[in-house]
Amino acid sequence: IGPQSVLRDRFDYNKAISDSWKEQTLLNIVKLRYADMPLFVEVASIVSGYTLESSVNLGAKFFDGGSPAEFGTTTSASVGGSGKYTDRPTITYSPITGGNFNKTFMTPIPPSAVMFMLQAGWPAELVLPMTVEAINGQRAQRSVGLRERGGEESFYRIVELFGLLQRGGALGMRVTRKDSVQDSTVVVIRRKNVAPEIQAAARELASLLGIRPHAPEYTISFSEMARNDTELAILTRSTLAIMLELAGQVRAPAAHVADGRTLPALTDREAAGVEVRRLVDIHSSPVEPDDAFVAVKYRDHWFWIDDRDFNSKRSFAYLMLLFSLTESGGKEGLPLVTIPAG
Repeated sequence: IGPQSVLRDRFDYNKAISDSWKEQTLLNIVKLRYADMPLFVEVASIVSGYTLESSVNLGAKFFDGGSPAEFGTTTSASVGGSGKYTDRPTITYSPITGGNFNKTFMTPIPPSAVMFMLQAGWPAELVLPMTVEAINGQRAQRSVGLRERGGEESFYRIVELFGLLQRGGALGMRVTRKDSVQDSTVVVIRRKNVAPEIQAAARELASLLGIRPHAPEYTISFSEMARNDTELAILTRSTLAIMLELAGQVRAPAAHVADGRTLPALTDREAAGVEVRRLVDIHSSPVEPDDAFVAVKYRDHWFWIDDRDFNSKRSFAYLMLLFSLTESGGKEGLPLVTIPAG
């Protein structure tokens, strides 16, 4: 049963863990919408042991008590078998708390990691609005919280220009050695052998960012304001800050907002004509949805992402990817599991 179990278990556990991780993430986003405490529980290890036992019994009995007419002849035979199949999966869970929570969810994403996601092919129109709070002083939208605000038009024009340069093959990154122990990531914008509209986009981008138009490269730093005209100061968000932004875009039931169970968010004002840039569209209903990409039940309501909403699914998948890129909870507290070899 060993080799055959790999074909079944590997994919079954993969799907089960993936689905539970999606539901856990959505649940925590919804909980943040209601000022509830998010909690992440990590599947630390899976140990699955199998036992297959079988046995066969054969028996026969012959008895001759004398004359057949007087005593008769006794003959008996028996055949028996038994089998037992046992599956004992041992799954350990580890809540991410304390220092591990701070490192995984509250530490801002390095700006270099954001730019290398663009280099890897993830669209700037998805990556930058979700992960970047501000770039060279141009600020993105905040959907909820004390600093709730609509995003600046210049920020989203910068995002569009980064997308044009990305698709035109004019955007690149390079890692240089700053000193003996630290690397420095720089952005290179190619201006030669590119289409005229790409050159125009590079000039407009330099003007909006306040950087030198024809500099050979630009240094990346974690900051809101640049120190000079060859620096891209990128203020990035943590994964928890990203979840808070997505929580502000949850379509909470109107009755919950009216009762004060949750506060109105920027995205609740779309009906009043306020321009809102949605990263994800999370619906709510008292009835379980029929065609959901992921759905959870919370406070007697269902919250879900429609499986036909590709942009929301892509944003949610990107958030999951960011989780996988950050360091997860430590493994030092895992239990020692002993599996008998006999």
